[in-house]
Amino acid sequence: QVRLVESGGGLVQPGGSLRLSCAFSGRTFRDYAMGWFRQAAGEEREFVAASSWIGSKGYAGSVEGRFTISRDNAKNTVSLQMNSLKPEDSALYYCAAAQLHYGYSRDPGRYEYWGQGTRVTVSS
Repeated sequence: QVRLVESGGGLVQPGGSLRLSCAFSGRTFRDYAMGWFRQAAGEEREFVAASSWIGSKGYAGSVEGRFTISRDNAKNTVSLQMNSLKPEDSALYYCAAAQLHYGYSRDPGRYEYWGQGTRVTVSS
């Protein structure tokens, strides 16, 4: 059973930065693509970013150029560096794992394991 534990959320002013981290345990990290998703109040969960084991990455258009996903395969962690944050980035952010040996997915339905979520609030 995979366990995912997120950390790093909080309150930040518009234009500021936050770094989210997710610790993976329970299975072999290299067998999983890792993704970040977010869900704002009253909205559906949406794709933010994902990374395959070998390092291919994808981003939602709304965060391209502002957010960076990175994974440390030695430490079994994945991070999301968020810069130039906007109020519309406010949401509950989830780390997720999909058993994909190659590539990644933007479809939340493809991810078998989810963290508990960490809240990001962008407000002045």
